[in-house]
Amino acid sequence: MTSSTRQFRIQAVPTIIMVILAPLFCGLGIWQLDRAEQKRTQGASLEMRRKLPALSLNDTLPDADELVFRHIVAEGHYLNDKTILIENRKHLGKTGYHIVTPLHLITNRQIVLINRGWVAHDQINETILTDSGETVTVHGEITIPQPPAIELDQSNTEAVTIPRWPYLTLDHYMAWSGLDILPFIVLQSAEDGGGFVRQWPHPRVSDMMHIGYAIQWFAFALITLLVWLRLSLHTSEETGATT
Repeated sequence: MTSSTRQFRIQAVPTIIMVILAPLFCGLGIWQLDRAEQKRTQGASLEMRRKLPALSLNDTLPDADELVFRHIVAEGHYLNDKTILIENRKHLGKTGYHIVTPLHLITNRQIVLINRGWVAHDQINETILTDSGETVTVHGEITIPQPPAIELDQSNTEAVTIPRWPYLTLDHYMAWSGLDILPFIVLQSAEDGGGFVRQWPHPRVSDMMHIGYAIQWFAFALITLLVWLRLSLHTSEETGATT
């Protein structure tokens, strides 16, 4: 009579692989959980900034990274001859532009870019871009524009009366305008009026991506352990005497 039994016998190569991979995958999972916690802390900090009183850009300012999402108020006059249009921006299915104009602050003499809002491509009015020299008060929220993954050549957009760019980066704007600007941009509030559409999205910092990655890494560690256990179990047959 033949019977089968399972024996646990460790093999060198699978064990070495398991000892390397399982802690590595667990470490990566823990790292992703730590990144998720950092994102939660960052998100709470940014949301708290939105609730703070408006900060005056005419006063001494902290670092730009500490100003992201802060509500601000600024007084100055527009430098309309340095206005640019950010093209292919959509609103309610229509194509138009974001109008970006530098504001020369009246007290500290610094210059900040103001995204004044959206206007349809067939409603661009040259008169609204004429520099009246009047002092204006601007309310808004601070953001830092990020370049796309693939940067396009914008040199051919500078020959028109008002440059039309596919996107905005602060470095490119400074090189084109020759202005020394603050390292952020202000999304102007809809309460300021002026005929522009200002419906700004409010990006939120999410930890879900890092949680998903952590689950994947822990799953890989579990799979590695299960494969090692399966390779360490061997079936042996025993023959018994019959009477």
